[in-house]
Amino acid sequence: MNKPSIPKGTRDFSPVEMAKRNYIFNTIREVYGLYGFRQIETPAMENLSTLMGKYGEEGDKLLFKILNSGDFLRGIDVKALEDGATGHLAAQLCEKGLRYDLTVPFARYVVQHRDELQMPFKRYQLQPVWRADRPQKGRYREFYQCDADVVGSDSLLSEVELMQIIDTVFTRFGIRVSIRINNRKILTGMANYIGQPDKIVEITTAIDKLDKIGIDNVKAELAESGVSAEGIAKLQPLFEISGDNDTQLQAIAKMLSDDEVGTKGVEEVRFVLDALKPLGLKNEIVLDLTLARGLNYYTGCIFEVKALDVQIGSITGGGRYDNLTGIFGMPGLSGVGISFGADRIYDVLNQLDLYPQDAIQGAQVLFINFGQAEAARSMQVATQLRQAGIAVEVYPDSAKMKKQMSYANTLGVPYVALIGESELQSGLVTLKDMQSGQQQQLTAAEVIKIVGKTA
Repeated sequence: MNKPSIPKGTRDFSPVEMAKRNYIFNTIREVYGLYGFRQIETPAMENLSTLMGKYGEEGDKLLFKILNSGDFLRGIDVKALEDGATGHLAAQLCEKGLRYDLTVPFARYVVQHRDELQMPFKRYQLQPVWRADRPQKGRYREFYQCDADVVGSDSLLSEVELMQIIDTVFTRFGIRVSIRINNRKILTGMANYIGQPDKIVEITTAIDKLDKIGIDNVKAELAESGVSAEGIAKLQPLFEISGDNDTQLQAIAKMLSDDEVGTKGVEEVRFVLDALKPLGLKNEIVLDLTLARGLNYYTGCIFEVKALDVQIGSITGGGRYDNLTGIFGMPGLSGVGISFGADRIYDVLNQLDLYPQDAIQGAQVLFINFGQAEAARSMQVATQLRQAGIAVEVYPDSAKMKKQMSYANTLGVPYVALIGESELQSGLVTLKDMQSGQQQQLTAAEVIKIVGKTA
């Protein structure tokens, strides 16, 4: 018989892995809550009409489509079937698909429920998404996104709060990060400055690679994509801007002083950085004029977070957009959002061994089972411990002592409690510290005090 398996690009999570993942989700959830964000959930499947055409041609190909229920071939175009016209067929066979991200379902939610929503609307969502991508290291077909957005306000205070959220989350995790910030309007201003506004995408795509490929290769790529030699020469000062955030801002403001859009971008970044100065961020926030992110989507400030002690890509990103709901016929709704990369954060926490023990701990005490009467008494004491917030297991079978102790060791249970004949008579519990090997006879109240202190 064949061993069962799961689809490529998906994963099972063990109890230890789930404990670690829940630590990540719970931390993010708590911090979102501190800033007044409220949780929503949307269905795993959406109507394909909601999803198609929102992610570009490439994105449409990566949508998981769901066959219609029942006789899905009824009324099918037989000629299309014979001709192998898959695109046309998919539209007839499938009315629904698995969500590709949380942003488009959120836009649909806002439009569908607009009469019930109080603006500005601050929502967060922690749910899985699916992409029919080619699975490879670090890229999965099913993964979680942890998004927070504020829609219905143009205020830059929302950007300031999101930077604080990022800082708070990574401080709680103990991960040192660099929070990079830029503005889409600055990038637009650069394209205007060299007289080639139509080359905004090519310019920013090339500039985005400066760290990886170096200045000469960036220039070569710019030339290849049709940016004039004169334009490249005018961009040269941009590559040489350095210094602290204020120095960089002054330099770019000077470069773009004649461009209205670029100047507005500089002002927006300056507002956010100035507002953050007195708020005591624990991590550095750095103006990065080469940061571009997904350009056709963002319209204002953009952010990206890099871990400082681990070589890994961006672990959080986001930015301001002006027209989230325009795709569903409700134009002009501005918003700003961030998304934490839970899978990458998981890898960073693993590499740096930063999980707190209590976050991944199962039971703190295991009661050894010596027989029916002893187990009954163990259940009573276990109930008292649980009422005091201590996680407890009672071993279900009166198996050999060695087997039960081995069980406790394998699961890393810190304390073993023994109630045998003598403990039944004395009303006490023998508590064994599995690390030191020390054991002592205690009342239930004393057990609670000792174990509660180490939890």
